[in-house]
Amino acid sequence: MALDRRQIVAEAVALLDADGLDGVTLRKLAARLGVQQPTLYWYLPNKAALITAVADAVLEQQFAELTPPPPEECWQEWLAGLAQRLRQALLAHPDGARLVSISQLSLRMAAISELAISTLVARDVPLRQARLIVLTVEHFTVGHVLEEQTGRPAATSAPDFDLEAFTRTHPTVVAGITEYFQDDRTADDLFRDCLDVIIRGAATTAGHTR
Repeated sequence: MALDRRQIVAEAVALLDADGLDGVTLRKLAARLGVQQPTLYWYLPNKAALITAVADAVLEQQFAELTPPPPEECWQEWLAGLAQRLRQALLAHPDGARLVSISQLSLRMAAISELAISTLVARDVPLRQARLIVLTVEHFTVGHVLEEQTGRPAATSAPDFDLEAFTRTHPTVVAGITEYFQDDRTADDLFRDCLDVIIRGAATTAGHTR
């Protein structure tokens, strides 16, 4: 069977969708492709290379093209849009956030960071500040999706949990959650609102209000 790297990675993404990140192994991938595991070493020498290739493929679905914003678009809105696209890319696959968080050599993630930092620098944000802003937005996005994909604990996992006692002990926490979602706000709204706090604060620190 003739193989190419793109075909192998596409099958690895399908394996991610079927079995989650823990199921993405060279052994399982070889079985899906109908080849012996050593055959894959010509294309992916180890598990780290496999994970990085899958992460790049997942990110490429949202970031096939990387272009800076037009001159009339403020960098704050553009960066928020970039973060929302990153969240969509991660949510599109099981364990997407965990996948990207451990793929330290992802060239696609590096390209996203390069574009974002260079865009802010081109808008007169100092390099150090630009890097910190982009790093914070990226870490928030990946961490937020990681929590989303972990999901709420099942009721059976904490059978002794007393919601009424928790509410009495943490009334402001519960009131804040209740107040936020009472107007039919969604998880998407929560992400955007948290992101807005980060980017607006960063813009103020950097001396940019537009």
